Amino acid sequence: MGLTAKTAALVFGVVFILVGVLGFIPNPIVGPGGIFVTNMTHDLVHLISGALLLAGVYTSLGSSMALKIAGVIYALVAVLGFVMPGDMMLGMIAMNQADQWLHVVLAVVLLGAGFGLNGGMMAKKA
Repeated sequence: MGLTAKTAALVFGVVFILVGVLGFIPNPIVGPGGIFVTNMTHDLVHLISGALLLAGVYTSLGSSMALKIAGVIYALVAVLGFVMPGDMMLGMIAMNQADQWLHVVLAVVLLGAGFGLNGGMMAKKA
């Protein structure tokens, strides 16, 4: 029994929600002065990402599909982060270079989990 898409989506969903909440609490990791720069809009994006992943676990959307959707979104965010000038994506999401590279890693891992892990359903034994 190995890692499943359901487990990956659950873990990523919880982590995204925790990071989103952490962004509203002064700390040195996530926030306006943190290693990963965020503002309220960026923190809300983390909360929504977590909710999407958890929805995949607990609804008919499915864990694999939720991971794939989140992976594509983070891939687009990664590209935008590198091509848009300045430290505000779309004029409303604060970010820095650490965020940009984290988005690349997240895109690769989320897509890898979405396409590479089984959905978490128990296989019938013959």
